[in-house]
Amino acid sequence: MSDMKIGLGNTGTDYGVNDPRPKRTVEYSQTECTHVLLYDSINDSGRLFGGRLVSWIDVAAGACAMRHTGYKMTTASIDNLTFKRGAFLGDIVVLVARMTYVGRTSCEVRVDSYVEDKNGYRRAMNRAFLTYVAIDEKGKPLEIPYGLEVRTVEEKARWDGALLRKEYRNSRKDMGF
Repeated sequence: MSDMKIGLGNTGTDYGVNDPRPKRTVEYSQTECTHVLLYDSINDSGRLFGGRLVSWIDVAAGACAMRHTGYKMTTASIDNLTFKRGAFLGDIVVLVARMTYVGRTSCEVRVDSYVEDKNGYRRAMNRAFLTYVAIDEKGKPLEIPYGLEVRTVEEKARWDGALLRKEYRNSRKDMGF
């Protein structure tokens, strides 16, 4: 068994303040995608096919990561896909992707998915965290040219959460998962 330690976050984090790279804000790269559920997205139980939603999540998150970095990105991991409610034929599904963390060659994007009613009220449907790596034309990792400007308490909490997920992924890798 490994000496795995999952802490409560790095309370000494500087939230990228000491990062010498120019910074881009969360709003700079935020991406919103909207889909009307048609028959080709419905499974045999009459709900949105989960695989279709995962595909939409990956596209929204990838676009957000590309906007932030200016580079081609490749998906390294998807964490915490939690399905909270279904969506049905004719529903409007909205995905909102935001940067949570930017490292040297990788970054994390949070995607919140909602079912939107006819009055514009959004009910949470899914939340996912995806890690991307910046790559060159040969698929080799590149250094990301922009850090993330972390401004609000919520953005700091998302940054801390990203560090915990990164630590957890690394510990699972060390254990052979």
